Amino acid sequence: MNISIFGLGYVGCVSLGCLAQNGNSVIGVDINTIKVDQINSGKATIVEKDIDIIISDQFKNGRVRATFDLKDAVLNSDISIICVGTPCSVKGHLNMDSIYKVVQDIAHALKSKKSFHIIATRSTVMPGTNDNLVEIIERISSKKRDIDFAVVSNPEFLREGTSVYDYFNPPFTLIGSNNLQAIEMMKELYKQVRSEVIVTEIKVAEIIKLVSNTFHALKIVFANEIGNICQALKIDSRRVMDLFVKDRQLNISSYYLKPGFAYGGSCLPKDLRSLQTIAHDLYLKVPIIENIDRSNENQLQRLIDLIVDKNKKKIGVLGITFKPGTDDLRNSPAVKLVEILFGKGFEIKIYDKNVNYTILTGKNKEYIDTHIPHISKLLVNNIDLLFTESDLIVVSHNEKEYREKLNAVFDKDIIDLTSLDDEFAQRENYYGINW
Repeated sequence: MNISIFGLGYVGCVSLGCLAQNGNSVIGVDINTIKVDQINSGKATIVEKDIDIIISDQFKNGRVRATFDLKDAVLNSDISIICVGTPCSVKGHLNMDSIYKVVQDIAHALKSKKSFHIIATRSTVMPGTNDNLVEIIERISSKKRDIDFAVVSNPEFLREGTSVYDYFNPPFTLIGSNNLQAIEMMKELYKQVRSEVIVTEIKVAEIIKLVSNTFHALKIVFANEIGNICQALKIDSRRVMDLFVKDRQLNISSYYLKPGFAYGGSCLPKDLRSLQTIAHDLYLKVPIIENIDRSNENQLQRLIDLIVDKNKKKIGVLGITFKPGTDDLRNSPAVKLVEILFGKGFEIKIYDKNVNYTILTGKNKEYIDTHIPHISKLLVNNIDLLFTESDLIVVSHNEKEYREKLNAVFDKDIIDLTSLDDEFAQRENYYGINW
């Protein structure tokens, strides 16, 4: 396949060499004379393990060259991959000047091209960028999206020092597009890469790199805060974190990493508060750990604002315990929600098959009697009664019984905290808490 790479910096140089090693003919484009001359001398533009050998070998094989002539590169390739820099401003905005300039130039070149062309963005961009690129290309070239060309989001996951290895062994290969021809061509381009190819919406592909790197930064800071606490306690933080990461069921896994409602229960809030107190007593600043519960409260407030905005006074709550499959009400965010709404004058009905005030004993009964004695008047034993007397339904648990009932009712607003089946999202009166 014939490929053109725009930008011969870190990502561009690695992509140029690795694509050529996979048998493609690759043209590099850059405005920097030194970089163009280096590629045309069989030399890499960066210092990185293995890439110098790859560029040298592929130059000798006639698979790589570089040019200033953008039009030549576009007309002699099937796919143009954009790898130009998008540096961050002081205020956090990505500088998109280079990417927009390159796309404008590509659009002018496309005027002379008759065959279908793909523009793939590897550069880190803000969500919505690729739709903007489509508008630029259509306006300048008079070509039509998905007929004459397609714009694809194709983020990279390369780490400096191991980028060649990462290129051939990424966590996955992401193709953001809904154009079947472009998807098949991009799959063919990466057929020798050892990873699952995932096709998704363009905006999902655009934001994933920002999300991933933010999480990596969070992990580093979290580990450092734990290290600071452990050092003050004369505990070896390396042993603590070595043990921490051995838990692949919860700690290092997809568990808990699902958007939704606030956390609760008897363990998470208690243990978090204990660790916060230890740090406080040691006079340590641990801003990440200190603000976890504040972020959790923010999610609760987000829901309250959403409910108030719907202007419905009769609220039905499906699921009141802190999670499905238990009757534990302690520190349940759904209980907090009910308390706040009740205080604001909303009429509330609660249904939870695991909770029945007449049989509650022990800590649960004590908790209700002490903290929320009015809850017994809000609980109903019949789900049909809840639906009859509610205008807005808040779904706290993803229970089969709830989904079946919701499937038969279409005249109620639904606020989903737990990610119900996709079919509900098609309704006009459906609202996910953050989807």
